[in-house]
Amino acid sequence: MDVHIIPGVKARDVAQAHTMDLAHQEEHQCKCMTYWIDEERESVFCLIDAPNKEAVEELHSQAHGLIPSKIIEVKSTLVESFLGRIYDPVNAETTNEGLKVFSDPSFRILLVTKTADPLLLKYKSGAAKTEELLHNHNKIIRQKLQHFGGSEAEHGGAGFIISFTSASAAVSCALAILDAVKAAGANELDLRIGINAGEPVEKSNQLFGDTLQFAQNLCAIAGTMQVALSSTVKQLVLKDHFQKGSNNFFTLSTQDENLLQSLHNILEKNWCDTGFDISNYCQSMAMSNSQLYRKTISLTGLSPNLFLKDYRLEKAKELMNKKHYSISQITFESGFSSPSYFTKCFKKKYGLLPMAYLELLH
Repeated sequence: MDVHIIPGVKARDVAQAHTMDLAHQEEHQCKCMTYWIDEERESVFCLIDAPNKEAVEELHSQAHGLIPSKIIEVKSTLVESFLGRIYDPVNAETTNEGLKVFSDPSFRILLVTKTADPLLLKYKSGAAKTEELLHNHNKIIRQKLQHFGGSEAEHGGAGFIISFTSASAAVSCALAILDAVKAAGANELDLRIGINAGEPVEKSNQLFGDTLQFAQNLCAIAGTMQVALSSTVKQLVLKDHFQKGSNNFFTLSTQDENLLQSLHNILEKNWCDTGFDISNYCQSMAMSNSQLYRKTISLTGLSPNLFLKDYRLEKAKELMNKKHYSISQITFESGFSSPSYFTKCFKKKYGLLPMAYLELLH
């Protein structure tokens, strides 16, 4: 998938450019599947089956000279789940000249849910209780997303990613999910919901990577049974929801959102480095120790030291879920300085030893 940012772009112009691409696609071993155009945001996203990025650039260059600003590799199944299609809209109108013209924006609102780790839940509540809780939770979410017109993009063991074209529908769905989970008395799930909006290709090389990452960041700092909204989503639903008032919402100012993003971005780059400590964190954030402490506490409720430690522990669990690592490998791969310290931190946070967690996995 590629992205073109074109000031003043119009649907008819894109339809003509797409027709030119189709005329030259075979010369570059490409298949131009479809595109999305948003006149308001002046963006165009093309979905092309191609052998490599260079073939896409050469095709566009020969056809009309509009070179994309970024190209990423995507799976067609994911594109369809996030955006609803991988070919032209079936209801697209054809002009008298045979030109298929449509305006279909790719801007999506992503609702992310997060529950307690199913393995830890199983350890604390037992297999039967956990299976029942998760079954009912999954049933509730799938009923609500269907009712509000959402599309299930992904589902992992500890949450869903749901795509919406309407911000109001996404927020309504989130509130309905909370109500249903409360009515079911499933507080053990520690359910949190984050909602963000954006385009399929931005800075990340993953489809909706930036939008999804920040929705997950919001989930991490939201309270139990809360809906954390990005400022973009809040603006889109201001009339529909905030005038009614709801203590289920958690929001940040744009300035705090940028700060939270920076805190996470720096951790994402450095969490596996055993030498990265709070002094490095301060330097990367261009803050004094006291400034970083105040800001991190106000945003996350955790000190910088705990924030860094918890981040590494979550990454350690991800590593455990991916491969058959030894405790020693996990320790150093996740940025801890010694297996004994890692074991101590893991036990304190999750209530069991790392080896016991590994045994639950297998």
